[in-house]
Amino acid sequence: MTSPPRPDDAHPYLRAASAGIRHHARALAPPDADPPRPVDRVHLDVLHAHLTALLQLLDLLADHTRPPHPAAGRHLAAAHTRLWQVTTEVHAAFHLLPGTTEVTTATSACHPERLPEGPPVLTICQRHFAAGRVVRRKTTPTDLRPHATACVR
Repeated sequence: MTSPPRPDDAHPYLRAASAGIRHHARALAPPDADPPRPVDRVHLDVLHAHLTALLQLLDLLADHTRPPHPAAGRHLAAAHTRLWQVTTEVHAAFHLLPGTTEVTTATSACHPERLPEGPPVLTICQRHFAAGRVVRRKTTPTDLRPHATACVR
């Protein structure tokens, strides 16, 4: 006989992703570090990829929650919109950081002409553009403007 799954075991991949983010945040700012290490473009690119994956998850959750529970679905859709705003700001910050050094650029440059199927991964701008198309299909320009929210509890 198998026992029913415990609530702690629900969604193990999300729990692992959250634990990874907490670990990374602690590693970025160790208590004995003086001064803290600055963020680089690679770091923001990886964070942007994580945020766009969360956007896809929130979009699915909102779509699946809305029919049986419209109010909860609207809140998830609002969370999706706010996460898009966060993703946009991370993308903007990426472009404000200095680029890579010449040596790194020469050794890690992407050469899509060498691969018949194109580059192996999306760039941050391509990823952001693709996510933006999905967001704009489901939200209005008014929804995308930043505004303050208040807890209704």
